[in-house]
Amino acid sequence: MAAGLFAVTLAQAADVSGAKSKGIGPTVKIHRGEQCVEPTEDMRRNHMKYILHQRDKTMHQGIRTAKHSFKNCVDCHADPKTNSVQGQDGFCSSCHEYASVKIDCFSCHTDKRDKNAVAVAPFKGTAAKGAPP
Repeated sequence: MAAGLFAVTLAQAADVSGAKSKGIGPTVKIHRGEQCVEPTEDMRRNHMKYILHQRDKTMHQGIRTAKHSFKNCVDCHADPKTNSVQGQDGFCSSCHEYASVKIDCFSCHTDKRDKNAVAVAPFKGTAAKGAPP
């Protein structure tokens, strides 16, 4: 139920135009790429499922793909000034703070984007086992 409430809250409150939120709601800015690997509404509701599925495929089966890679999320959504998705008005922080949901991803993963990263087109295929990310 909490996940459903969180998804509804984000769906109603998120401003994906790149502008600051006016009043109530998180600030959501997209800094790289033309579009996400999934439609916006789908990502609002299911991003955690994609991240966990990617983790399981990578850690348990040795399959690495770029489509839902956590690194690619950070590379596209990190603020160009801070190179981070955390902090005040950060892409991840803004929604998670608004919804009072703890982010534990960054206890192991970096919240900084790769300075040499470039935006990639949405992934449309499947990678073979052992293929590079």
